[in-house]
Amino acid sequence: MNEPNLTIVVPCYNEEAVLQETIDQLKQCLRGMITKRMVSIKSKILFVDDGSMDRTWDIIYKECLEGEMVKGVKLSRNVGHQNALLAGLFSAKDASDCIVTIDADLQDDVSAIYEMVKQFKKGFEVVYGVRSKRDSDSFFKRFTAESFYKLMQNLGVNLVYNHADFRLMSRRAVEELGHFAEANMFLRGIVPLIGFNSTSVFYERKERSAGETKYPLKKMLAFAFDGITSFSVTPIRMVLVVGFISFFVSMLFGSYFMVLKLFGNTQLGWTSLITSIWLIGGLQLIALGLVGEYIGKIYKETKRRPKYIVDIDLFNLPLPRRQMNAEGTEYEPFNAEVRNR
Repeated sequence: MNEPNLTIVVPCYNEEAVLQETIDQLKQCLRGMITKRMVSIKSKILFVDDGSMDRTWDIIYKECLEGEMVKGVKLSRNVGHQNALLAGLFSAKDASDCIVTIDADLQDDVSAIYEMVKQFKKGFEVVYGVRSKRDSDSFFKRFTAESFYKLMQNLGVNLVYNHADFRLMSRRAVEELGHFAEANMFLRGIVPLIGFNSTSVFYERKERSAGETKYPLKKMLAFAFDGITSFSVTPIRMVLVVGFISFFVSMLFGSYFMVLKLFGNTQLGWTSLITSIWLIGGLQLIALGLVGEYIGKIYKETKRRPKYIVDIDLFNLPLPRRQMNAEGTEYEPFNAEVRNR
């Protein structure tokens, strides 16, 4: 295979503290691959600013002005990690033979990109970055993460164990990904559905070098629940099973108390009555909430709103014209192209 055009897509949200180090490491990695003739000299790094409120876009924009290797896309608002990844993938698709997605926090091993490209050249169209171990995680995070993957597998969802969103995809795989039009995007579950020839590259995850995690416990739980309800109706079926079990148990207890009544052995039992009422009421509320979650997803799908809106695209559009003034060099304000996806 000739030297492929590689684009490294990096979604960013308030990553000012770590972004410059991320840029430097990725540029060094890409230069190394270009020097070894693993990838084309036209390969790029694309940073997607997901509506950051700090200086993230200023840093990206400055890097874009200084050279051709770094490009940037600015979204009009914060749309979430998954949609920011999609924005980067679809922006880079036409100019790339393969695309690697990696988070900006430098926890994923940048050097694993070398092996991903090697596997791509062997004919694999999807290469998953998989953690070899979780020794750096706390017991709680390790237990909950591993339980999530096992639960998803038991629900029939084809996930790659210990894989997040560090992966390589060929242009053809990204084009096929574009055919998945649902509003509730869970890429860890969708990418395996594409079904092309795939493999895994193992690496050790590092500690975050700076800044704060963008996935606290609340977001992690919401992300996990969204993944479960986006790919499986098993929770709804479980509620149905619980309903049938409750029905048959109540029939058994009803028969039992009828027999007691016939033999004159009935006793007043407020405790059992109140307990059963609260139990059935709780089950009903859980069932209604779960059904409501699925109905809410259907509601979002029917509206067909765009997943993201690009405010500034410095990957597919030229940089602004350069101007000089008495104070030095400045750049004409960029006339942003707004696109609905």
